[in-house]
Amino acid sequence: MALPGSMQKRLAWFLTLTMLVLIVLAGRIAWIQFGEGQHLSARVQEQLRENWVIQSPRGTIYDRNGQQLAVSSLNKSLYADPQEIKDIDETASLLAPIVGVSPAAIKERLSGGARFVWIKRTLEPEAAKAVTALIKERELTGLGFIEESKRYYPNDTLAAQVLGFVGTDDVGLEGLEMSLDKVIKGEKRKQAINTDSYGIPIFQSIFAFLPEKRGRSIYLTIDSNIQFVVERSLDAAMAATGAKAGTVIIMQPKTGEILAMASRPTYNPNQFERYGTEAMKNRAVSIVYEPGSTFKAVVAAAALQEGVVRPDERFVDKGYVEISGRRIKNWSGESYGAISFLDIIKNSINTGFVEIGLRLGAAKLTNFARAFGFGKATGVELPGEEEGLLFEPKEMRDSDTATMSIGQSIAVTPLQLTAAIAAIANDGVLLKPRIIKEYRNEDGTLAEVFDPVAVRQAISPETAKVLAGMLEKVVSEGGGKLAAVKGYRFAGKTGTAEKLNADGRGYSEGHYIASFAGFGPVEDPQVAALIVLDDPSGMYYGGTIAAPVFSDIMSQVMRVLNIRPDDNSYVLPPPKPGNEQPVPAQAKPVAPTEVPPGHVLVPALTGCSIREAGEALQSLGLSYVPIGTGVAVKQSITPYTPVKPGAEIIVYFESVNTRP
Repeated sequence: MALPGSMQKRLAWFLTLTMLVLIVLAGRIAWIQFGEGQHLSARVQEQLRENWVIQSPRGTIYDRNGQQLAVSSLNKSLYADPQEIKDIDETASLLAPIVGVSPAAIKERLSGGARFVWIKRTLEPEAAKAVTALIKERELTGLGFIEESKRYYPNDTLAAQVLGFVGTDDVGLEGLEMSLDKVIKGEKRKQAINTDSYGIPIFQSIFAFLPEKRGRSIYLTIDSNIQFVVERSLDAAMAATGAKAGTVIIMQPKTGEILAMASRPTYNPNQFERYGTEAMKNRAVSIVYEPGSTFKAVVAAAALQEGVVRPDERFVDKGYVEISGRRIKNWSGESYGAISFLDIIKNSINTGFVEIGLRLGAAKLTNFARAFGFGKATGVELPGEEEGLLFEPKEMRDSDTATMSIGQSIAVTPLQLTAAIAAIANDGVLLKPRIIKEYRNEDGTLAEVFDPVAVRQAISPETAKVLAGMLEKVVSEGGGKLAAVKGYRFAGKTGTAEKLNADGRGYSEGHYIASFAGFGPVEDPQVAALIVLDDPSGMYYGGTIAAPVFSDIMSQVMRVLNIRPDDNSYVLPPPKPGNEQPVPAQAKPVAPTEVPPGHVLVPALTGCSIREAGEALQSLGLSYVPIGTGVAVKQSITPYTPVKPGAEIIVYFESVNTRP
């Protein structure tokens, strides 16, 4: 049956339009395929790929002798694709005890809907091996490893505040790791990975890849042997004195290089997350305190340089002085009568220093303080350095000048004070403290060397020599006798300062900071040092508790640096009369003809500190009973007598005439 004409026309038009549409579509497909195909394919790939920034290992931090202090290693990080895990509950419970993450935390990560999640970053090698064995044994799916860099500190707490630590994402968070982050960091490189339409990494497209170029290695001025000596002695001092905190700095006066820098309390940067901010604080640069009598060395330097006092000048001390209605007394409360300028320094007499400070005046006293580096950050490479606090001379009253002359009403950092005492040892030249010696490239070639930087000539070499001789008398005859180092000539100044209240208003009654700053050997100074013990319990004078720490450290540092002693330079203060005559400190052990089996020889202890005597006796298994304080003057059993281990040795100690 034939279709009506009108219907035939409509059908023809429909077929024609259909053919035209098909032709257009075919043409468009052909254009997309052959004309735009390459461009569109690239756009799809771009949309389904993501660039990850991958960081190569950080450079190593060494001490001045090439000992590793901080090093990076490649560790496996465990990740998962939850959609490929058969049993999330089982996987979480199996992994938890190995990786140290709770089953609940792992389950939460695996149940979040993402195709890629971290289970544990930078696993220890033993844990990574255990996970690998578990995957194989239980045929677990959906788990894999990526190699990442992890920072290690092989000496644990040694120089912790100096080194700092690195966070999970390879960012330095404290210490040199933070301040030198850009130098230490290795090469960054972008790594393309495939993602799904939501931008989530596709499991099989993630590669274990790290750029090859590490960051620069850093060689510090720190000597790890001296650092160990310092930290061991500081720990012993903290235990013996009950101090709440402590700081020790050792510096080379002629170069400004810091050989050791220790703070207490401390922490282990390998486990930094277990500690609070107080333990991480580098007290050598980040705290300020009133220096007390150690600052009198700067006042004496200014007075000698300006000629307002002569080394042989005589003063009359009545025990106190009235300034602007304020009475300032000597630390001992005593009146010394007619005394010399040398006696004022040796015995740290407040009234004498007040008179000298007033002769100088506020402007000159403050200018010399600035010349020695106070009131401004030293610029050392460590983060968090404070500037300290000085008066503006035009705002100072006579009472302010008087208190500044005895080390009060100003605030300094331990590093500033160390640099100042080192300047006196260095013929009056103030050097910038340095803790970085050099940078080296990955192949060991030298990249950059840091030379000594002279800041200014604070006082003349002649003044520095005169003052050094006077400060030597502090150690040999004055309040710093307990700082004496057998066989060497050392100079220094003791300090005892009241602690400021936390709000900076007034002083905290019964709380002190004891310190000792010194340098030596005097004839050719190789080291300058500062000991600070914060808030000790019981005895708190710097000459009593900080000076012995200086002696202990310096006696060991001289051996580390191989500096030969001058046998005629040390004279033990004569003991008070007693029934037993002590053996001279220089006497050498003389073994008897025969030592009975099972016996040991009692050592000669005269001249030893309480700690030195204890270590000597305990090393031999002998019982130790100390009586008194100061230095050993006699002992209950004659030296070199054979005794059985466990025998009781009573050692009598007497204090020399100390001053703060």
